[in-house]
Amino acid sequence: MGIIGFIFIIGAYLIGSISSAVLISRLFHLPDPRHSGSENPGATNVYRLGGRFPAVLVLLLDILKGVIPVWGGYFAGLPPIILGGVAIAVCFGHMFPIFFHFEGGKGVATAFGAVLPIGLDLGGLLIVTWLIVLLVTGYSSAAALLTVLLAPLFTWLIKPEYTLPVSMLACLIILRHHSNILRLWNQTESKIVNRREKK
Repeated sequence: MGIIGFIFIIGAYLIGSISSAVLISRLFHLPDPRHSGSENPGATNVYRLGGRFPAVLVLLLDILKGVIPVWGGYFAGLPPIILGGVAIAVCFGHMFPIFFHFEGGKGVATAFGAVLPIGLDLGGLLIVTWLIVLLVTGYSSAAALLTVLLAPLFTWLIKPEYTLPVSMLACLIILRHHSNILRLWNQTESKIVNRREKK
């Protein structure tokens, strides 16, 4: 790995360490999402704590911080394996942010942003998969996990040279969701969409 790749990886980690959820929560005078609700500083928890608008802002900012370093690395001519390292670094920064006491989120939106430069067709497949699983199950975590599991397959079908880095990123996201997997298994996970709501 050359000096340019190293700089991109370090820069990606620092960009990832900017916690959108914490900053937006402070802007809207909401409880700290690291210590309230599900205690996960991500868009889903901000939605529970403050509603749709701040959650959408968090989602867009988390996606954007995944897009910026990877797209920059792509235009800088970094090879796929180094771009994978950049993607992992930005997600690692989101999960363990140096600016916020290493208390970060699960990295799903940031990972989506990181793989988006591969192609809008891949992004579309991931969004459709996430929405279908969310509407069927009602669980945001289940939607994220199944989408992440299918991401390497979708990547292989679209741009196979990026399958390995996307697979590495998927493993990181799944490991970060270990507590959600346990709650889903024990049927104690909270739903974000309740299909049995009274009309």
